Amino acid sequence: MQPEARTNRTAVTEFILLGLVETDNLQPMVFVLFLFAYLVTVGGNLSILAAILVEPKLHTSMYFFLGNLSLLDIGCITVTVPAMLGHPLSHKRTVPYAGCLSQLFFFHLLAGMDCFLLTAMAYDRFLAICRPLTYRTRMRQTVQRILVVVSWACAFTNALTHTIALTTLNFCGPNEVNHFYCDLPQLFQLSCSSTLLNELLLFGMSFIMVGTTAGLIISSYIHVAAAVVRLRSAEGRKKAFSTCGSHLTVVCLFYGTGMFNYMRLGSEEASDKDKGVGVFNTMINPMLNPLIYSLRNSDVQGALWQVLVERQSLT
Repeated sequence: MQPEARTNRTAVTEFILLGLVETDNLQPMVFVLFLFAYLVTVGGNLSILAAILVEPKLHTSMYFFLGNLSLLDIGCITVTVPAMLGHPLSHKRTVPYAGCLSQLFFFHLLAGMDCFLLTAMAYDRFLAICRPLTYRTRMRQTVQRILVVVSWACAFTNALTHTIALTTLNFCGPNEVNHFYCDLPQLFQLSCSSTLLNELLLFGMSFIMVGTTAGLIISSYIHVAAAVVRLRSAEGRKKAFSTCGSHLTVVCLFYGTGMFNYMRLGSEEASDKDKGVGVFNTMINPMLNPLIYSLRNSDVQGALWQVLVERQSLT
């Protein structure tokens, strides 16, 4: 049995991504929509980055984290969408085994970093509103960089663990992935060996990540809400609720889709639903983040307007 297992292990050398839709007539429309969404997402997040760099008022810890979030959004959509757009152009839907693992690793690296960065942003709001007198010393640049480095380290560990665990599975049968990018639940369905340990690992690490970070975020905002209610200034309450409301909206979208996708066991018939969740994770969330953070933030709006004016003056 062991020699046969070793042979089966190398039987599948590439996977076929079925894409978002299987009807050829819908492919051009999907291509245009995804291309438009990709350009809007990259353009919107680059605009946020430019605004943060140009406007001195935005050189604070909150916008330092927001700038990192914009970079993550660009990376997350770039890992998945351009490859999907290339398939109808090349009339080729296959992806090598190593390429599938690479896409999975980088997607989970960036998504995990997103999770930890949102927690750091909640901690920053907690210090700014609940500990204003010591905020500058507690959230100095060194602390900001340490939080980002630790977030990268945790996200890297999570992504590498799942990628290595996936290489222990045998793929010896069908190789059609019912998705538009490589992800763990869909690859589990194709394995001809038991995926119970992998599913338990995915559920367990997702539970630890989501439970820990969500607990910290909820705890931070309970304290923030109590502090905001005590503010005498109506303008101060409005500004605090505006910045915190934007962050909470992003947190709810991110955690809602993530929990649906990874915190469940035995997902044999959930691939069609997973496609919709995948669209949220890879495209809609990164596209909405710049809008959410700019529409309710006058400082960001002013900086974006300054960037546009300067660009027009140069042309």
